[in-house]
This record gives sequence, C-alpha cells and structure tokens, in this order.
Amino acid sequence: MLKFIKGHLETIAGVEIYPIISLLIFFTFFVALFWWVITAKEGYIKEVSNLPLEADNITDKH
Repeated sequence: MLKFIKGHLETIAGVEIYPIISLLIFFTFFVALFWWVITAKEGYIKEVSNLPLEADNITDKH
C-alpha cells in the first residue's frame, strides 16, 4: 500500500514542499500557543480556571 502511494506522489512535481509547509504550520501554531500562555495575564487564568466550578453551581440550581 505504501509503495502504491509513494509511486503516485513521486510523479507529482513539487510535492516535496508539502511536508515542509506542514511542519512550519505545526511549529508556528505551537510557538504561538506557547507565547500566548507565557504572556497571559494572571487574572485571566484565574477566571478561566474557575469556570468549571461556576458551571457546576449554575446547573445545580436548576
């Protein structure tokens, strides 16, 4: 099965750029996510971390 796929991919001109683009998108996403986590404000993190607890209190009242 892999030889079948590899054989078809070798016939496509410029196909070697797609893994590079995929790696760059993957790397950029995780660098951006890391940057967002590092620069997030402490108040925002505390507010978001308490959301599950607040949601439980709301559903218990109904």
